[in-house]
Amino acid sequence: MNELNIPRHVAIIMDGNRRWAKQRGKKASYGHLAGSKNLEKLATHILDTSTEFLSVFAFSTENFKRDKEEVDYLMDLLVDYFTNKFKTIIKKDIKVIISGSREHLRDDVIKAIDNIEEKSKDGKSGTFNICINYGGKKELVDTTKKIAEMYRNDEIELDDIDEEFIRKNLYNDLPPIDLLIRTSGEQRISNFMIYQLAYSEFYFTDKYFPDFNDQEYDKILLEYQKRNRRFGGN
Repeated sequence: MNELNIPRHVAIIMDGNRRWAKQRGKKASYGHLAGSKNLEKLATHILDTSTEFLSVFAFSTENFKRDKEEVDYLMDLLVDYFTNKFKTIIKKDIKVIISGSREHLRDDVIKAIDNIEEKSKDGKSGTFNICINYGGKKELVDTTKKIAEMYRNDEIELDDIDEEFIRKNLYNDLPPIDLLIRTSGEQRISNFMIYQLAYSEFYFTDKYFPDFNDQEYDKILLEYQKRNRRFGGN
């Protein structure tokens, strides 16, 4: 823990875009656009506070069950942001990585993912992990298969497999999450980064994500700094 008790790894379940739009008599796409605009500003703010890693839940494996028009819009939005936007992210020297399965993703989405990861790979001012087509249980299944293949190929010994080894072989090698925030008032983790959340502090806010700004985050950060994390100790 650092002196100011700043979380090293923050995660956000960005919830409420559709309800935010509905309140305004708009389509879901209006809320998703507002949320995407908010995300870049919020991400740069959080990574400016000495937090080293930020993970966000952008699109789950289950989200493919939504209306095709909404899914297509979200995919188009990802392509646009990873290809043409995120200029502040790049300017701030932030590394962008994507966690999730590429299965079922359109070719142009995969190309855009490769583009933003390549463009930002040398970033030294923090790591921005965006979870797309992501599910926590699927991540564990995929990691289990990866490790089993390593063992079958005699690349590792059975005793090499411990908690740290599993963490390092998830979609991306990230430290445990210190603080999880979920917007919109829902109080569940929805299959998000379940291995990394084992000892996280949770904070649930009623704010819909498009309204969750720097000031709201700073309030939560102050609350986090008051908490005593014992990790199972006294």
